[in-house]
Amino acid sequence: MNQTIRLYAFFCVLLTAYFLAPALTQSQTSAGNSTVKLDSITLFDSTRNRPIPVAFYHQKTDNKQQSVRQKIVIFSHGYGANKGGDNLTYSYITEKLASEGYFVASIQHELPTDDLIPLTGVPQVVRRPFWERGVVNILFVLNALKKSQPTLDFEHCVLMGHSNGGDMTALFAEKFPLLVDKIITLDNRRMALPRTRKPRVYSIRSSDQPADEGVLPTDDEQKKYSITIVKLPNTMHNNMGNSANTAQRKEINDYIARFLQER
Repeated sequence: MNQTIRLYAFFCVLLTAYFLAPALTQSQTSAGNSTVKLDSITLFDSTRNRPIPVAFYHQKTDNKQQSVRQKIVIFSHGYGANKGGDNLTYSYITEKLASEGYFVASIQHELPTDDLIPLTGVPQVVRRPFWERGVVNILFVLNALKKSQPTLDFEHCVLMGHSNGGDMTALFAEKFPLLVDKIITLDNRRMALPRTRKPRVYSIRSSDQPADEGVLPTDDEQKKYSITIVKLPNTMHNNMGNSANTAQRKEINDYIARFLQER
């Protein structure tokens, strides 16, 4: 146990040093009217012997100069069959959020050595272990950031996720509701959305793929818990990532902006 604590502390120190020194992998891109910086790092969870690649999107400014605490968004990608790099394929969302002042952590949940998600069986049963692993990844990244970036606004943490990543997001909100202010899912189809006012629950739905029974709250439940469900008439499930066209990107980003502004 002592060795595990020492290893965890060591990696927290590494993460702190990473944010204080030039990143090993960096790029920058224009999103809106601001310059956004992308820093990529691989964290390591010694308790599971598991690397966790994360892409951090933030404004290319000195955090010390900011007058307000940055709100944090954690994004979880849809299923990518373990090919890797899927946490970078929603950049029209993550860059837009970063350009507006959010600190965005986009987690790569799948590794090439992971088992593939089963295509047969009851999804809520056979996919649950994959969602649970994603929940642990999210929790690990949150705790690491609390060590390395304590000035972030963790009281208003927002979780987002598409498809399988949306299922992870919903499960995290169910297990750790006090750690999340809002969740926004993009067409999660298997894990039931929490029926709760805290965290606030929002979901953007595709035009082509229905959710399993019980995943979405009924009209009465939406009213009772102030849950917002929005269906996009012209956007398919597989076009919610960077394959979305200009109009689809704007529509999705506009809804996300509206949800984030609501109190």
